[in-house]
Amino acid sequence: MRKRLGTVMLMLGALLLVGCPKPEQPAQQGEGESAAKTELLILCGTSFRPPTEKLVELFEKEHPEIDVLLSFGGSEDHLPHVQAKAQGDLYVTHDPYMQYTEEAGAMLRWVQVGYLCPVLVVQKGNPKNIQSIDDLTKEGIQVALPNPDYSTCGEMVFALLEKKGIKDAVLKNVGNAMFRSHADIGKQLKLGHADAGIMWNGVANEYLDAIDIVPTPYEYDEQIRVGVIGLSYTKHPDEVEAFLKFAEEHGQEVFKESGYLKYEPEADSGDAETPAAE
Repeated sequence: MRKRLGTVMLMLGALLLVGCPKPEQPAQQGEGESAAKTELLILCGTSFRPPTEKLVELFEKEHPEIDVLLSFGGSEDHLPHVQAKAQGDLYVTHDPYMQYTEEAGAMLRWVQVGYLCPVLVVQKGNPKNIQSIDDLTKEGIQVALPNPDYSTCGEMVFALLEKKGIKDAVLKNVGNAMFRSHADIGKQLKLGHADAGIMWNGVANEYLDAIDIVPTPYEYDEQIRVGVIGLSYTKHPDEVEAFLKFAEEHGQEVFKESGYLKYEPEADSGDAETPAAE
């Protein structure tokens, strides 16, 4: 009886060994496989899309171990996420958002990469012969402006029109043609729906096939800097610092190619001054 029981136990043990698969071993990383990449998220003002995409492309070639994702929107739309320290590793924006980020305790450091300047733009060939901001008061022209409720550029433009005493006369030619997006101003001119407008220099640079920039004296009270901000709440500070260093070395050149330059105050120079490093 005991012999038979021992035989049964041996048979059961053999069945258990056959029926239970060995625990899976973690897959070994092959020599040719790369480690998981670190992802960085850049909150990018819509006006800076082309130069930021170019800067990211160059950065990823030099740092293949890092993937950079881009989230586009108005700087004012990104700011609440930055203030709440809820989203993003870097923030591409302009004055005064560097100050707002620092006040929120969300800034590691920032790098200047260019300048934003309002520029006077007209349809290609300037058929209405608009030579100055004062000419925006001419009868019979349609003017497109940035909306001051959403745009730093709009605030600057309206302050200048007030200072020159021509705000009401210009607004008669604007009607409801005030836009949150500078790209919309470019499209209005390109489609022939506006004769003239004022918009950021870099965005105007994207529409040079259909518009001209009229050289005028720089009459605004401010020079607006463009910056790349490293955010203090990032989980990847080393990679953020790598991007900031790359922006220090290459950012101004890339943004210069897209027209984000300090505006030359000489009305007839037609040139722009390269932004100085901060």
